[in-house]
Amino acid sequence: MKPPSVLVVAGEASGDAHGADVVRALKAMRPELTFFGMGGPKLEAAGVETLFGSHEISVMGIAEVLPKIPRIWKVLGALEAAAKERMPAVALLIDVPDFNQRLAARIKPLGVPVVSYVAPMAWAWREGRTKTIAQRTDELCCILPFEEAFFRERGVNATYVGSPVLEQVPPQAPAEHFRKALGLAIDRPVFAVLPGSRRSEIGRLGTLMREVAAELVKREPTLQVVVPVAPGLPEAFVRQAFEGIEVTLIAGRAAEVVGASDVALVASGTATLEAGLMRRPFVIIYRVSLLTYAVGRAMVRLPFFGLVNLLAGRRVVPELLQGEVTVPKVVEALEKVRGPEREVCLSGLDEVRAKLGAPGAARRVAERVLAYVDRPR
Repeated sequence: MKPPSVLVVAGEASGDAHGADVVRALKAMRPELTFFGMGGPKLEAAGVETLFGSHEISVMGIAEVLPKIPRIWKVLGALEAAAKERMPAVALLIDVPDFNQRLAARIKPLGVPVVSYVAPMAWAWREGRTKTIAQRTDELCCILPFEEAFFRERGVNATYVGSPVLEQVPPQAPAEHFRKALGLAIDRPVFAVLPGSRRSEIGRLGTLMREVAAELVKREPTLQVVVPVAPGLPEAFVRQAFEGIEVTLIAGRAAEVVGASDVALVASGTATLEAGLMRRPFVIIYRVSLLTYAVGRAMVRLPFFGLVNLLAGRRVVPELLQGEVTVPKVVEALEKVRGPEREVCLSGLDEVRAKLGAPGAARRVAERVLAYVDRPR
């Protein structure tokens, strides 16, 4: 008799990391389990047979996704076919809700239970999605504290499992500790630049980030500019975006890069929470295509777009959106948060960390997945 298998699907760098943690926890609990699906280098290293790379569907924005639609549909169909052939005991679908909810609709009728990890932002826009989530998802594992009540009130079997980022960032330490670990000059200040994990993000923000870095170096010539390169992104592509300035590229290790910094500039996304947990002052920027922004502005009703500010319920770190993302405004915000606003910022980040609770998200998700593995089919 074949050992039970788990279908694992993740579509971007953060989901790849979260999923790898869960797979390792599952293997520790049940070594006989096998895994297949879609993911990135971390899921593959954890032992998942990746039929497709997560880059296949990794894209942000309405205008940006249109050229990829044919390929996305092809991948969706192939994963459905693989599920029919292998009949996994359970599917662990991580983030990328538009893709994964469509996949759930195809594999649920096969009798495959669906555990979704990382809730879609239905509390911010498209609240109507909760109806289909309730129908297509056996269990939703939430990573933000307020999400469990929101989804349960709308008929979704939701559980707050904690933030996976708590387990993925190193313990807090002085900046000198991280500079030494990364091979940076210990006695020179560091400006960390986190441009995102997608080519499209770097395409929109790379020039701006380079110009901001150049301005800061002009003001402080000893400043080290350090950029972590997300898994799956070619180093040459990132280096080209920062052409013309001296920059140190680090493969992955984004949290450590922030830990080594005096101040950081972060593209909005999961990295903002990662940066916040490193307890360093930073500024969040967000820019998408005009079409995506126009649609989003009409549909989204949120006071903030940065995760740390949403969790705090107030402005803890500066966030600049669309037309506000200019070199003078970004530099001004960085100077303020590094200087007079630093202590207020750090105090707010401490509050955010406390709200997230204890580490252990991967283990809790693994326990929920195993409940379906052991359930009679």
